[in-house]
Amino acid sequence: MPSDDTSQMSFWDHLEALRGTLWHSLLAVLVMSAVCFIFKDFVFDTLVLAPLDPDFPPYRILKAPENIIMVNLEISGQFMVHMRVAFMLGFIASVPYIIWEIWRFIAPALYRNERRSVGGAFLLASGFFYFGAAVGYFILMPACLSFFQSYTVSSAVANTFSLQSYMSLFSSMVLLLGIVFEFPLLLSLLARLGILDVDMLRKGRRYAIVAVLIVAAVITPADLGSMVIVSIPLYALYELSILMCRGVAANKEEEEVNEETPSE
Repeated sequence: MPSDDTSQMSFWDHLEALRGTLWHSLLAVLVMSAVCFIFKDFVFDTLVLAPLDPDFPPYRILKAPENIIMVNLEISGQFMVHMRVAFMLGFIASVPYIIWEIWRFIAPALYRNERRSVGGAFLLASGFFYFGAAVGYFILMPACLSFFQSYTVSSAVANTFSLQSYMSLFSSMVLLLGIVFEFPLLLSLLARLGILDVDMLRKGRRYAIVAVLIVAAVITPADLGSMVIVSIPLYALYELSILMCRGVAANKEEEEVNEETPSE
């Protein structure tokens, strides 16, 4: 059952606890963002712009883009991109701490059996986020750059990428994909709490395909190629969710059998 301290807390006490969680999380993001802002050369030359380098490791398999020209189209464009990237990377670096703050806020309100299931999902949350970000950074980002840099409607039209367009693609591939990769954990958590089951997910495959295409269209630039590239791993996540929910159902059945079996 929930802890006694939590059951005795008023609405304003819960609101104050939530405010503290949000404030601590924001403070962590701001601190990490300041660090990223200070180390500008490392952040851009080593991390953010690395997929433009033909020596980027994924290009050992993919066709490396050649002679990519980056331009800035706005007077304050480079400064605003610097600020945006620092905040984005600050958030990415703070994800484990943010997840821990959220867990610390909700854990006292959970029953003991709920803490085990929900706690397991929270332990995996950071790993899934960074795995999704890595897929976007090392696979989808180079694939998109390789495809679009070499694609032309005419030899008379050269491809020149704006810094703002590149950062839009980078944000979609890395940050948003990391967030989307939390989807299997969310569904397995809902299955653990009895809100959905495997049969519901199996029957919803046709709707999942439509939802995946919509999500892919939202988080990618407005073109068919990148949408298709992103849709494949997103639908694979849905199938992974079915497998994880199946495992959750099996564990629940085993726990129910153990509870019904009298101890010797």
